[in-house]
Amino acid sequence: MIDKFRQIPLPPLPEYSSKEMQLRSQIFFENLSTRRTIRDFSDKPVDREVIENCIKTAGTAPSGANMQPWHFVLISNPKIKKQIRVAAEKEEKEFYEKRAPKEWLEALAPLGTDNNKPYLETAPYLIAIFMQRYGKLPDGREVKHYYGLESVGIATGLLITAIHNAGLASLTHTPSPMGFLNQILKRPKNERPFLLLVVGHPAKDAKVPDIKRKDINEIMTEF
Repeated sequence: MIDKFRQIPLPPLPEYSSKEMQLRSQIFFENLSTRRTIRDFSDKPVDREVIENCIKTAGTAPSGANMQPWHFVLISNPKIKKQIRVAAEKEEKEFYEKRAPKEWLEALAPLGTDNNKPYLETAPYLIAIFMQRYGKLPDGREVKHYYGLESVGIATGLLITAIHNAGLASLTHTPSPMGFLNQILKRPKNERPFLLLVVGHPAKDAKVPDIKRKDINEIMTEF
């Protein structure tokens, strides 16, 4: 937190020619176009420093009023992963059997999802992402966080991109409700679970659904 407005010089950005920018943007796109959400993970270890660098990258995201309303919990402890799996599968079973509307189940059908989540234990890391609804000053006063969901969403996008860039795969898992994460991970009441990210290497026989991304003409309008 800062008490008054002050400015510093902008760190210099690299200067590229138009041709260099086109090439760099094309290479980056081609790299990211291979990113896929997977459910078949290997238990192959991943250096903690790699994941920490990815989380630091997520922390560079812009946020409402620079409140940075995110907290990332890195989980590798097998006992904690087991607890999360048991709780998540309980919620997912309830969802698939009782709460999910027919339209939602039809939308999920091409993805082959169900309430069985073995990857929550197989993958070397889980990252629980929390949105802080408000922060606390050293004197105990509460400070409202603005645009929390938008800010944490952007940070999560950077995290997923950084994970792929490091040569790893991920899965965005959103059991509903997710309150059990606060309890298992001992997070305070001002933090709301946003998403559970599964991270690791793909299994050798990993498969993904045969689906396609929208074309540029479907996702962009120009004036």
